[in-house]
This record gives sequence, C-alpha cells and structure tokens, in this order.
Amino acid sequence: MKYMKQLIGKKCYLSPPALDDAALYCEWLNDLSVTRYLEPSFSLTVEEETEMLKNLHKENRIFGIHDMQTDKLIGSCGLHEIHTINQTALYGIFIGDANYRNRGIGTEATTLCLDFGFNVLNMHTIYLHVYDYNKRAIATYQKIGFRETGKRREGRYYAGKRYDIIIMDILKDEFTSPYVIPLGL
Repeated sequence: MKYMKQLIGKKCYLSPPALDDAALYCEWLNDLSVTRYLEPSFSLTVEEETEMLKNLHKENRIFGIHDMQTDKLIGSCGLHEIHTINQTALYGIFIGDANYRNRGIGTEATTLCLDFGFNVLNMHTIYLHVYDYNKRAIATYQKIGFRETGKRREGRYYAGKRYDIIIMDILKDEFTSPYVIPLGL
C-alpha cells in the first residue's frame, strides 16, 4: 500500500490513517504491551476499529506513523478534543510495533504532530495525559518541552494497583520546530 507522506521527518513520516490498516491497529489495541499506556485500555474487533477509523478524523487529526525507509506502519499519533475557540488540543501517541520502540521515532512523530498543531491548526496549547509509571514517555515529553501542570492522583487503576495520571502541556511559544512544513507555493 502506498501512503501519503503528509508530515515528513528523518526517521518517520505521518500520513492519514488508512481503513486497510484496521486489522493491524486492532492487533496493537489488543496487545497489553501497547494498551497499558493508553486510556482507555480496551479490546476491539476489526469491524469496530474500522468504524473508529472512519469516524476519528471527523473531530480529530489522526496520523499513522510510518518508517521512513520502508513505509511500514508502526504506530499512530494525533490531536484529539480540538477546541478552535480556546485553541487547545489533547495529544496522544502509541508505537504499536515493538521493534520500533526506543529508537527516537516517538519523539520525532510527536514533534511533527506538534508542529502541525501549532503552525497549521493554530493551536495555543497542546496537552496530554501520561501515567506516572511511563517514565520513558515522561522523559521524552520533557525533552520536547512539555511541562507538568498537574496530576489526577491515583486516577489510573491497572493490574490491581492505582497510579497517578500526570497532566502535561506545551504552549506554542515554548515549542521550537526543527521542521518546515511546506506551504505548496
């Protein structure tokens, strides 16, 4: 399958989600190594995932994350709860293919998505929720420029234990993009 390279980095690019990939997304969203970091953790059928992909783009800006060299779909990221008056959005990401974790691709995909959110959608604030046990993600978000703004104490119940949900955000003027989004001129 040929994907449209909408937002291009060095290691990965972001493209609109393809309905043909519903089975792969479904596989990832039924994998505990992925869903333990997502809210909510849920299991889907391929049919349910296909319907989600059809409807997600209506109120959100969702992207497939692809390896730059092979075009392989390896995860997803996007902006949710987009509020155009307040200029805010909720960011989410997952790398579904375990072979692509810990390689800087999540950092690059996040930076590409933030660039799009701030410089194309004109967002002022992009925020996220991350579980306190996801230390690697917290360090990545801090490196990009997110700051902790609060927490929901013991807001996550997983595997018989309670965990805090860390709330982080980044403002447009705190974000520096290493990318230039082409204007097509």
